[in-house]
Amino acid sequence: MDDSVDVVRGLTYGPSGQRLDVHLPPGGPEGTVLLWHGRGRDERDVLAPLAREVAALGLLVLVPDWRSNEPDGGWTQLRESVAFLRDRAGDWGGDAERTVLAGWSLGARAAMATVLRPAAPTEGWRPVAVVGIAGNYLTSSDCRMGPAAVDDVVTTAETPVPLWLHHGVADAVVDVASPRGFAPVAEAHGWFTHCTESASDHAGVVLTEYDRELGRCRPARAEHAVHAGQTTAQLIAKAAADC
Repeated sequence: MDDSVDVVRGLTYGPSGQRLDVHLPPGGPEGTVLLWHGRGRDERDVLAPLAREVAALGLLVLVPDWRSNEPDGGWTQLRESVAFLRDRAGDWGGDAERTVLAGWSLGARAAMATVLRPAAPTEGWRPVAVVGIAGNYLTSSDCRMGPAAVDDVVTTAETPVPLWLHHGVADAVVDVASPRGFAPVAEAHGWFTHCTESASDHAGVVLTEYDRELGRCRPARAEHAVHAGQTTAQLIAKAAADC
C-alpha cells in the first residue's frame, strides 16, 4: 500500500449522514474519481486498497458508504455522494464536472444507470466516463435498480460516454458473460466500450480477497488478486487521462 497517499476518513455527507473517505494523491490531482462499492452495506473500507492504488496514480478518489437495502435501493445516498462531490471536490483540487464514475458489482450497475437513464437521480450531473468493475449488465432482479443496462443502452437518448469494463474470468458471483454480452450491444449503439479480463475473481478485481471467517473482503495477498486490482487502478487512470 502506497504510504504517499493521504486519506481523509469518515467525512459525513448528505442528510442521510453517511460517511465517505477521500484519498489524496501525492501532489495535485490529475483527475477525479467517485468510487461506489457493491451490495454490502457501508463497505467503503473494502475499496480502500483500490482507492489508494488509484490515488497513487495521481487521482483524487472519493469513496462513500451507501446501503442498497434502503427502500429506494440506496439511490438517495448515491445522489447525496454526487452532491458532496460537486460541492467539495474543489477543496482538494478535484473537478466534479470532469469526474470518472467507477463502481464495483452492484455499484457498477448503479454507475451504468447514471449515464444511461435521463431519470437517474443525480440532478443533471454526468461523469466523463464510467468504469464498471465486475458488474451485471445483462439481467435485473431488483426493480429499485431499474432495467438491465443491456436494455437501457438500446433505448437511451443520453449522450454516450466511454465505458471501461473489467471482469475476472473466475468470477463466481457475476459471470464474465456479463461484459462479454453487454459490450457489443453498447458498441452497436454508439458507446465506446473497452473490455479487460483478468485471471481473478469477484473480489480480486478490487484488490481484495473474500475472508469467510470475517464474512467480508480484506486486502489481497494472492498474486492473481494483486495483479487484477492493479489492472483496475490502471484502467481507471486511463479512463481519466483519456477524457
